[in-house]
Amino acid sequence: MDRTEDLILHTLKSRGPQMAETIASELGLTAPAVRRHLVGQLDRGLVDFADVAGAVGRPKRIWRLTATADSRFPDSHASLTLEMIGAIREVHGEAGLEALISRREARMVERYKLALAKPRDVKSKVARLSELRSEEGYMAAWEQLGRKTYLLVENHCPICAAARACQGFCRSELEVFATVLGSDVAITREDHIVAGARRCAYRIVART
Repeated sequence: MDRTEDLILHTLKSRGPQMAETIASELGLTAPAVRRHLVGQLDRGLVDFADVAGAVGRPKRIWRLTATADSRFPDSHASLTLEMIGAIREVHGEAGLEALISRREARMVERYKLALAKPRDVKSKVARLSELRSEEGYMAAWEQLGRKTYLLVENHCPICAAARACQGFCRSELEVFATVLGSDVAITREDHIVAGARRCAYRIVART
């Protein structure tokens, strides 16, 4: 697959379903060129589309990724992860699995706190946390919604297989975010990939 096709898949992954014209504008390409690539990806089962009727004019063709396209993005060795979770449950039970999650959580908190030691304000901390998560394969981004409100978005979950097998991983990551951002911040998960959403999204509100 060439670079242009990779960029199209990346755009659909990070932006969600899009029209070919929107993708073209995002990437600085022509709409016909993007459509040619999308048709090729459609043949390979990487994308599909839905025609959405508007108030006037022709229906709009909205392109989206398929489950097959997820193989193009990091998955942190899903099969091996599931085998290990099953083995831990078998040998040590749920208590052993919770101990593993707690240990992972402690290490994440230690690493993130070190990285977020210099940023003082909430905005800078959210920006730095987004960088860290992107480095780990989550395709993270953030935006400011209001004077004290921010949105942290993760467009990909490299531990999705583990999270589906054990919800403790998702609960743990939310607790990590709350810990490293500090007690003067309220954080809630608004979208959840494991629950069927396209992405995970966290609303972060500064209390002061």
